[in-house]
Amino acid sequence: MSHKIIATESAPGAVGPYSQAILSGGLLVSAGQIGLDPSTGSLVEGGVEEQARQVLRNLRAVLAAAEMEVGDVLKTTIYLLDMEDFEAVNGVYGEVFGEVLPARSTVAVAGLPLGALVEIDLIARSDSFEG
Repeated sequence: MSHKIIATESAPGAVGPYSQAILSGGLLVSAGQIGLDPSTGSLVEGGVEEQARQVLRNLRAVLAAAEMEVGDVLKTTIYLLDMEDFEAVNGVYGEVFGEVLPARSTVAVAGLPLGALVEIDLIARSDSFEG
């Protein structure tokens, strides 16, 4: 089975030796996204809600590059710098996923790249891809 690297300029590029996402056999596995604005390469201003909105915009851009959408997401993992931000991020997350609720884990971490407050990665599936 072959792997396809998914890359889009509509989301921040990888800042290390990794891909934005890999597609294999219809399964998309993304790298974590933080609240970087792809046009500036900087964290968006504001707090955790603004960063969460940008994270989810970035992930939707990666999904679109793989010809997928939010409804194809099977699982997400949310990494929070402070678990006190859970409710705020949960609200933004709910705006995006609505009734389509993938499985999810949320964990508190000691630190995130570039001082980010939230990072999210995902796994999605599309039956229209084979490789």
